[in-house]
Amino acid sequence: TTAFAQFGSDLDAVTQALLNRGARLIEVLKQPQYAPFPIEKQIIVIYAAVKGFYDRMPLDRISQYERAIPSSIKPELLQSFLHKDGLNNEIKIEPDEYLKERALPNCLTDD
Repeated sequence: TTAFAQFGSDLDAVTQALLNRGARLIEVLKQPQYAPFPIEKQIIVIYAAVKGFYDRMPLDRISQYERAIPSSIKPELLQSFLHKDGLNNEIKIEPDEYLKERALPNCLTDD
């Protein structure tokens, strides 16, 4: 993706958006060595990335955002991700609301 990104001005908006999301997905998959996130926290962080909550975020803010997400979501919601039903349509409403209203605005502004 880096090779394509250098030609950003020559690409259409859809392709630029796709490359932008790809860069953020790569960034979100990075974890500290020997200290991976528990699976339930990985689920919500990756869910946020795939749903586009990182798209407008500077790359250097992603790790801050990853730490902010799981620390404020109800523990029982995180635990529900471990059940076989996972993130069904009924459960999706709560993280979507939180991600839109709390975590994202906090990470897009300079504190």
